[in-house]
Amino acid sequence: MSMTDVLAAADIKNAVGAFAAADSFNHKKFFELVGLKKKSVDDVKKVFHILDQDRSGFIEEDELKLVLKGFTPDGRALSDKETKTLLAAGDKDGDGKIGVDEFTTLVAES
Repeated sequence: MSMTDVLAAADIKNAVGAFAAADSFNHKKFFELVGLKKKSVDDVKKVFHILDQDRSGFIEEDELKLVLKGFTPDGRALSDKETKTLLAAGDKDGDGKIGVDEFTTLVAES
């Protein structure tokens, strides 16, 4: 499964392009622009599983750093600061990673 199975290619391109500059990433705005906020919980979980590259059941810090690349190969890597901010926003139980329920909550809160 790819992101374009869940989200529109044009929305992905626009959302990733909006945060092309370093230290500009805002997850709330990104999830809105990419169309994820309007999707069902099942679709949000599909996106989670695409981003969970190692299939561990969690999105760890190294996977978060590449979150934009998870949506499109043209995406940039997040800076360390952006990665830590995203992790802090999503990691509700403090275990240093984002589980599927934490991810759906993060998207819903956006």
